[in-house]
Amino acid sequence: MASADLHALYRNYIACLNLQDWPRLADFVAADVCHNGRRLGVAGYRAMLEKDFEDIPDLRFAIELLVADHEVVASRLRFDCAPRGTFLGLPVNGKKVSFTENVFYEVRERKILQVWSIIDRPAIEAQL
Repeated sequence: MASADLHALYRNYIACLNLQDWPRLADFVAADVCHNGRRLGVAGYRAMLEKDFEDIPDLRFAIELLVADHEVVASRLRFDCAPRGTFLGLPVNGKKVSFTENVFYEVRERKILQVWSIIDRPAIEAQL
């Protein structure tokens, strides 16, 4: 895919997540999508995202950095939110925290096939 097409695909995917437009999720992720090495499929990926929004009611994905080339997208996402209870094993309990997530995606046939992500847990720890 051309870089501009990947950028557009990714921005539309993030918009889908922020709108929680779950019926459209399959427009962006492959039927056998994997997250951090675990094959989840669309249903499992959706369940993971729905749980994220349940645990973090004010969750919003904000693209801070986006690079795309051929079949790879790299993104740095920023979050300013108040997770309920425990988040990443940390007792956040509704406190507003800011953190980033670095994510790489493999795209095949215009759909996300692989997702590798890491959240900046030390940034959250420093705010607690």
